[in-house]
Amino acid sequence: MTTSPAWIALTREVSPSIAECELTYLARTPIRVEVARAQHRGYERLLTSLGCEVRRVAPAPEQPDAVFVEDMAVVVDEVAIIARPGAKSRRREAPPVAAALKRLRPIARIQAPATLDGGDVLVIGRSVFVGRTSRTNAEGVKQLQTSLSPYGYAVHGIPVTGCLHLKSAVTALDDRTVLLNPQWVNADAFAGYRVVEVAPTEPAAANILRVGSALVYASSYPRTLDQLRTLGYTPSTTDVSELAKAEGAVTCCSLIARV
Repeated sequence: MTTSPAWIALTREVSPSIAECELTYLARTPIRVEVARAQHRGYERLLTSLGCEVRRVAPAPEQPDAVFVEDMAVVVDEVAIIARPGAKSRRREAPPVAAALKRLRPIARIQAPATLDGGDVLVIGRSVFVGRTSRTNAEGVKQLQTSLSPYGYAVHGIPVTGCLHLKSAVTALDDRTVLLNPQWVNADAFAGYRVVEVAPTEPAAANILRVGSALVYASSYPRTLDQLRTLGYTPSTTDVSELAKAEGAVTCCSLIARV
């Protein structure tokens, strides 16, 4: 008997133009496209092994950042909110993602003058934390609150410094615990949670992807990984080092929707 997947993971293949990606905090270094694609396929296989049905959005070879599909939407059980990315060059990525999500959820949209990147939105239970960054403005936070409040979500805007997105600085290990870099986001914003700080030598290690109770983590952060294992967490690791050169991480490369 075939078991139905518990989750759908929307992904998008690595563009051949990824070397022309938007960069805000990292210096541009050569990206090996075929290596990035191989790493992305490994990431997709890992998601499948964790109970996801991987569905690829139509490719966008002329859009360098298209693999970072998370930035195009915020998905909760009740609705999908189509984002309006802060980088103008990325707004063309959204329509095919919206078309894919329309098969899974009712759709709402962030409208101008608001900007909002999905990578700035961290959902923990009914609490939604939104990073105030160069990609997400106050109007984006306000419109997200308008879209989510009818479903009982509380939205909190918080400042982020030193990194691209909120989820570069903090993500959730479970509904009570966050993994956080205190140099990039103030831990006081998560006073109701247990805070696990990244290893000081691994500032980018706060990004982890939840798939139900499972965790997906980049293999590039062994010290923080050891801390997590000591605390009883058992993340599945994957190599996304080439995608990281484009300011990407494990959360960026998928939109996870509960079936």
